[in-house]
Amino acid sequence: MAFSQDMSREAIAERIQPVAKVRIASDAAAGPASSQASAGRSGEQIYNQACVACHATGVLGAPKKGSAEDWEPRLAQGMDIVLEHSINGLNAMPPRGTCMNCSDEELLSAIEFMIEGI
Repeated sequence: MAFSQDMSREAIAERIQPVAKVRIASDAAAGPASSQASAGRSGEQIYNQACVACHATGVLGAPKKGSAEDWEPRLAQGMDIVLEHSINGLNAMPPRGTCMNCSDEELLSAIEFMIEGI
């Protein structure tokens, strides 16, 4: 018995499409075209969500928010390096400081929030 199927691009795309989609709870509440990450959270929001646990008290050598003494040696390397360390992790800090849904811009905003007034 011969087996024949439509081999057009459209037919193939229809046959191999995913059977399900994963939606994170925060995305479902925001609607299909929006998410918290795309909303552009403020540096303060990111800090309070993902950074405060270590950067408020200096856990494991994390530079404390607003501490010129802690931040000046890091800032002397340049903001690009500080951002790179926040993206890739450094020493005890994991990549993105555990904020896996933070954009690079949001991470930069969180850094700027932590160094305000220095």
